[in-house]
Order: sequence, then C-alpha cells, then structure tokens
Amino acid sequence: MNKIFIIISREFSTRVRKKTFLVVTIFVPILFALFYAFLMWMLLRDDTQKRTIAVINESTLETPFQKINNTTFQYLDQNVPESDYAEFLKKNDYYAITRIPANVMTYAEIPVFSTSQVPMELKNELAAQLRQNIESVKRAEVIAKSQVPDLEEELEATKTPVLVRTLLVTDKGDTKEGSSEITSIIGLVAGMIIYFFVFMYASQVMKGVIEEKTNRIIEVLVSSVKPFQFLLGKIIGVAAVGLVQFLIWIVLGGIIMIAFQALFMPNLDLEALKNASDLTMFAQNSKINTEQLEVIQNLAKTIDPMFIMKFLAAFLFYFIGGYLLYASLFAAIGAAVDNETDSQQFMTPLSIILVVALYIGVAAMRSPESPMVFWSSLIPFTSPVVMLVRIPFGVPAWEIITSMALLVASFLFFTWLSGKIYRVGILMYGKKVTWKELYKWLRYKA
Repeated sequence: MNKIFIIISREFSTRVRKKTFLVVTIFVPILFALFYAFLMWMLLRDDTQKRTIAVINESTLETPFQKINNTTFQYLDQNVPESDYAEFLKKNDYYAITRIPANVMTYAEIPVFSTSQVPMELKNELAAQLRQNIESVKRAEVIAKSQVPDLEEELEATKTPVLVRTLLVTDKGDTKEGSSEITSIIGLVAGMIIYFFVFMYASQVMKGVIEEKTNRIIEVLVSSVKPFQFLLGKIIGVAAVGLVQFLIWIVLGGIIMIAFQALFMPNLDLEALKNASDLTMFAQNSKINTEQLEVIQNLAKTIDPMFIMKFLAAFLFYFIGGYLLYASLFAAIGAAVDNETDSQQFMTPLSIILVVALYIGVAAMRSPESPMVFWSSLIPFTSPVVMLVRIPFGVPAWEIITSMALLVASFLFFTWLSGKIYRVGILMYGKKVTWKELYKWLRYKA
C-alpha cells in the first residue's frame, strides 16, 4: 500500500509542477467567463450596421416596412426589371432591393435581392413587419363587414397571455418553484463537463503509460513495484490532479460570479427579487433590463443551496467514478501499444461510447423518463453523463444508488481486467497488438 501512495504522490507532484497545469487551471475559467460575457454581449446588443433597402411596392399597402434599428427603407417610384437588379445595386448605394407584389395579401411572399447574405434577424424582422401590416388590413376588413361596434377592442381583449408554472412536490408534501429550461441547461452542462473531463484525464493516463513505456522507465519501476500497483497509483494520482483542478475552478468561478454581481448588479437584492411580482423597480435600480432580471429571478427561485450541494456531490461521484472506469481501460491501451498512433484502434470504441452517452444526455433533456435514457443512466459506460443530466429533473433515490453501485462494481471489475492486460503489455515492445492478442493476455494465469 505504501508503494501505491508513493506512485500517487509522484504522479500528482509531477503534473502539478508543470506550467501547463497552472496555465490551464487559472486561465480556463477566466476564458470561459470572457467567452460567456462576449456571447451575452453579442446576443443582447442591437444591430448597428447602417443599411438602406430599396422597395418596389406594387401592393395596396402604404408603407409595408418601417425603420428596423439602423436599417431604413427607400420606396422607389420607378419600376426596375428583375433582370437589372444586380446592375441597379451596383450603381446605387443600396444594401438590398425587394419587390412587394400586388397579390401579397393572398400570397404573402416577397423576394429580397442583395449582394451579400441577409442576416437572419433582419430577415425575421422583415417578415414580422409585413405580417403585421397584412393582418391589420385583413382585420379592418373583417370588422367593417361585421358592422359590430368596438369589435377590434373586443378582439384585442380576447388575447390572453398564459403562464405555466412548474412546481416540484417534495416527499414531505412541500412545493417549490421549478424551471424546465434552467433544469435542462444545468443537466446538459454538467453532462458535457463530465464528458470532457473523463476523456481528457483518462487520455492523460494512457499518454503517461506510453511515454514511460517508450522511455523504458517502466522497466526500472516494475522491478520494485507490481504492475497492478503501478496501474492503480497512476490512475489515482491523475484523478487527484483533476479533483484539485476542478475545486480550484469552483472557487474561481464563485469569485468571478461575485465580482460580476458587484460590478454589474451592485444594488440587486436576490432575496427580494425572488418574491417580486413587478421587476420594473429592480430594473431601475440595476444596470440590466427586465428580461434579464426575469432569468435571474427564475434561477433564484429554482436553485436552492441544498440542491446545489446534492448535485455537486453527485457530480464529484460520477466524475471520479467515470474517470476511474475509463482510465483503467485507457491505461491498459497505453500498456498494449508503443505509440499513440497504434492506440486509435482500441480508443475508437471507447470514444464512440462516450459520444453516444453525450447524445443520449441531450435526448434526456426532452424525455428524462424514456426507457433508453433510463437504462443508459444505469449502464456504467454511459451513466456518468446521462445520470447527471437526469438528476435535476428528479430521479428516485433507488435509481441513483443502483447506478452508483454498478459504476463502482464495473470500475473494480475492469481495473482487475485491465491489470491482466497491463501486466503483460507493459514490458511488450515492437509488436503490434490486435484484439485477438489482448484476449490471449486476459486468459494468462498469474
């Protein structure tokens, strides 16, 4: 046991001292925060590009289009043939030209000709404005034919916004606010993190084994340490590096979130916001609009500290369990080959399983109770990703316990199995190993 601890200490200290560890640990959360901030800025900013679109209006609509952000419309008195549109756009300073046909009231389709691809947002705005104008004219005609006074006001009054609130019922009979959107996002993000972490750290184990095997360091090590002890120590050592890195990311993430609130939402009272029915006052006291406040309010209502603690505990378990399972197999692959190129034939099946697990995790967002998702959350090779996606939706305790027990049992079994391959392959050089050869190694008796 002491030898295993020595190997764990060696693996941990060697990797932590590398400059790449410090760079990745410190800058990855900062880069993610900057990327998220940039993404939100891009999504929330208005379109500032100045454009002028020429309009040939052959319909009965007076002004089908109004100004859209910085995009203006110039209605032409002349009729430009469609064959001359390209030449017309070259000679004039127009971004695009569109023709509104005479039959647009019955066949609402218009062409937009431009020398560059029209942005999706502008295209949707054009469709929305034209639709509103057509509907307005048609509604006026219906009201005129009906000869019912104040019919438009009565029709407008029939529009009823519907709010669907999702409430979770606990075992004690209490209820709490829930959010399907936030639950889906939390589950999917956690599943993706597990996927990347497991693949990244398990691959490090394989690369480390190949490197030590190539440099013949392993020949010295196995003279004093059993191959299985070396395998176990390497797996646990890399796992310790991953856990330390993950815990640092949690701390840095918390600091970034606190700094973000202090800079952009200094006057925001989350407790008061949680129970607020009117967000106008909060919008006036903060630097964000009501739509963003509504998202924050849903987060505050949905996520409680107890849920966060339970979810983080589940995340750590499936991170460690999934890593240990795949790391034992990747270590066996590293012992069986002489270079990373030869490892592809053995890595491909494991990579496909991980990718399939991620896709099933996406499917779990739509139907967390489906048979495929249920069984995938129990099968050890896919459960670290799929079960993490399912947990925020509410999973019975027996399913989680069964999934965890199967994952632990599978890790022990495959570590033992990988140890048999590792014991033979670690000192094997110059021979290209096949699946048939691996099967023979498994049948060797100690």
